[in-house]
Amino acid sequence: MANMYLTLRVMPENAEVNLDALTEKINTAVISCEGKIVKTEQEPVAFGLKALKMIIVCDESKSSDEFENVIKELEEVANADVIDTRRALG
Repeated sequence: MANMYLTLRVMPENAEVNLDALTEKINTAVISCEGKIVKTEQEPVAFGLKALKMIIVCDESKSSDEFENVIKELEEVANADVIDTRRALG
């Protein structure tokens, strides 16, 4: 089977959230769903608030909803949305 690349945009609850610590919590959650974060960026949103843009690689049999839901359940996350999905061959 092929792999799938998911790009997620994660919004923290507020600008005071430590994004490095949040990234570690998200990484643990993604690993529990049998995925792997391959890239993380911080995107400025407004008024000091930054979103996390993450690329996750997983088996294509996994549902993107599974990753969204497990990340949304984290304490300091306001929202998480899959903004891109791609299939990787080879």
